[in-house]
Amino acid sequence: MSILTIVEHPSDILEQKCEPVTEFGDELHQLLDDMYETMIKADGVGLAAPQIGICKQIAVIEIDEEDGRLELINPKIFKQSGEQIDIEGCLSFPGLFGTVSRFHTVTVKAMDRSGREFTLIAEDYLARVIQHEIDHLEGVLFTSKVIEYVDEEDLESSEEE
Repeated sequence: MSILTIVEHPSDILEQKCEPVTEFGDELHQLLDDMYETMIKADGVGLAAPQIGICKQIAVIEIDEEDGRLELINPKIFKQSGEQIDIEGCLSFPGLFGTVSRFHTVTVKAMDRSGREFTLIAEDYLARVIQHEIDHLEGVLFTSKVIEYVDEEDLESSEEE
């Protein structure tokens, strides 16, 4: 597995709508493994393909080791409800954090690495991360949704409490 370079803002690819994945084979499997390793190495919870310079509808997520990794190929949210407001950051915007409103619950249809379709209902933090990553695939940056920016020092001091 390889650690890939994370694309940082400003870069045009971060604001492009990604193309669907049509081939499910060894190359995709290797890319998913590399994306996962890159995300873990960068201490992230999600990584979308445009963040590594690939304009394809691919995202990997892991919010905790217990639940394991989630791979989303060609994901679409088709149902959402509720609201949650919390602080987000992004591997493509190192050191930048802001308060963002997201749906509390989302239902997503996606494909796995073998091209099999599945449906997932996610709530709370997982729903937030899924929405953030799917936004990347649509060329939407979290900075366009920030209600208020948060100073990194304030963020670190609140985590210590």
